[in-house]
Amino acid sequence: MSHLIAKPAGLWLAFCLAFSPLSAEEGQRPHVSVELNAVEQVDTSCRVSFLVRNGHATDLDQVVYETVLFDTVGRVDRLTLFDFGALPSNRPRVRQFVVPDLQCASLGRVLINGAETCTGENLPENACSGDLDLRSRTAVEVLG
Repeated sequence: MSHLIAKPAGLWLAFCLAFSPLSAEEGQRPHVSVELNAVEQVDTSCRVSFLVRNGHATDLDQVVYETVLFDTVGRVDRLTLFDFGALPSNRPRVRQFVVPDLQCASLGRVLINGAETCTGENLPENACSGDLDLRSRTAVEVLG
């Protein structure tokens, strides 16, 4: 009988360790997270708002992402550069970009194509593009 109890308890312990918040954080490498937080029509332009967080131990002096905007049927509308500026370590920042001559309703996807610029002291290779965490709180999909 104790043999049957030990197996579930061992499995339970393994489950708890595998899904504990501590183990998830330890396994997570430093990275940048970019969330498309809002899109808003402003006259003939679309204002896109991002919530960005630098998860590295050091500040990022400048981050510029090459970004591709797709329409709702999947065609490339334009390729542009979004300059997120300086991103302090472990502090969220909101960055807004006004895209001229774009109807927000026609924006279907945003592709972060890569980091055009990523500067700061003692940064690991691919600091701005490795393990990039992308999300969207809008109907517009974000890819990377």
